Amino acid sequence: MNKDCSGLSFDDPTPWLIPFLLSLPGFGVSRYWQLRQHSLPLDRLLTQPLDSLQGFFPAACQSMFSDFYHHRERSACWQTFVERHQPMLDNGVEVITHEDVRYPELLSATDQPPPVLYLKGAVEALSIPQIAFVGSRHGTANGRDTARQFARYLASVGLGVTSGLAQGIDASAHIGALEGGGVTLAVMGTGIDRIYPSRHRGMAEDIVAGGGALVTEFAPGTAPHSGNFPRRNRIISGLSLGVVVVEAALKSGSLITARYALEQNREVFAIPGSIHNPLSRGCHRLIRDGATLVETAEDIAIELRGWAAAPAFHAHETDTHKAGETSDEGQADRLVGASEQEQALLKAVGFEVCNIDELSARLSLSTPEMLATLMQLELRGLISQEGGNIVRLG
Repeated sequence: MNKDCSGLSFDDPTPWLIPFLLSLPGFGVSRYWQLRQHSLPLDRLLTQPLDSLQGFFPAACQSMFSDFYHHRERSACWQTFVERHQPMLDNGVEVITHEDVRYPELLSATDQPPPVLYLKGAVEALSIPQIAFVGSRHGTANGRDTARQFARYLASVGLGVTSGLAQGIDASAHIGALEGGGVTLAVMGTGIDRIYPSRHRGMAEDIVAGGGALVTEFAPGTAPHSGNFPRRNRIISGLSLGVVVVEAALKSGSLITARYALEQNREVFAIPGSIHNPLSRGCHRLIRDGATLVETAEDIAIELRGWAAAPAFHAHETDTHKAGETSDEGQADRLVGASEQEQALLKAVGFEVCNIDELSARLSLSTPEMLATLMQLELRGLISQEGGNIVRLG
C-alpha cells in the first residue's frame, strides 16, 4: 500500500477497500467473506447498484456505506478511516490483505482467514516455517523456563517462534527465541498501536529489532477485549506448522488454540507435568486426545524434520541443544557446599509441585528450619516458591 497520503485514492481501490470495509461498524470477517463468496470483485464494488449491495451490510453501517458509495473520499467515514490509518503508515506499519502476494500461505489455507493483517517489522517473517507456543499467563517457574529453553533451541535451528505477547508462557517463548538468535512473531489481540500488556512494550521493540514482527488483524486503536483473543489465537495456530502447549488449565485459551490447530490440520505438541499441578491438566487432556507428548525440544524438531535445520539432529553433541532436559552437571554445581539437610529437603521436594504441609509430612523438620532451608535452596537456584507452592528447578 502506498504510504503517501495522496496514495489514498481510488485509482487502485483493492488494497484500501478491504481494510476500509472492515472498519465499518458491524461489518466483520464473516460479512466480508459472504460478500466475496458472491463472486463480487472489489474493483466492481462501487459500480454495482447500491440496492444490490445493502443486504451485505448490517443496519449499523448501511448509512455510512451509502455515504461512501455516493461521495467517495468526501464521505465522513472515509475521512475517519484515513485519519486513523495515516499515522500508522507513517510509523512503518504494513497493511497486507489476503490478496497480497506477501500474505502467508498457511494462514490463507484456513477457513475464512483474516482479510487484513497489520504488521510492524519484517514482512518476510510471516512466511518462514513457524512453531507456536501457548500456555498460561500465570505459568510456574518451571513452565516459563521450559518455554524459554524450547523456544531458544527451536529458533536456533531455523524455526520462527510465534506467540501472543502475553505474560507467562508467551513472554518466555519470545525471550527464548531472541536468545536463540532466531525470529519471533507476536500476534496481538489489539490494534498494532496498542501494545498489551503495556509492560511488554520493550519486548515488542526487541522482537521487531530482531527481525521478527508484530501482527494483528485489528484496526488501529482497537483496545484489548476478551472477545479479541480467540481471534488472535486462531491466527497464532494458522501461521504455524504446529502448536506447543506448555502449561494450560482445563478451561483456557491455550486449549482453544490447540483446538483451532487441530481444525486447521496442524500438529499439537503437549508437554506433560505433575499430576498435582492444575496447569498440567490441560496438557494431559490433549495427550489423552491424541496430541504428541514431548519431553525435549529435539522431539519437536524431529517431528518437523522437513522444516528444521540440520543441526537439530546433532543435538547430542552439545548440552545447550538439549532444551527441556535437566542439566545434571549444572545442578551438581549448585549443590556444592549444600548441607545434608538441604540435600534431604531437595530430595523430598522431588519433581512435583508441593507445599509446606506436604514437606512437613515427609521430613521431621520444624517450620522455622523448613523455611530457612527452603530459602537457602531458592538462593542456590534449585527451587522456586510461588503462591505457597514449591517447585524444583532443573
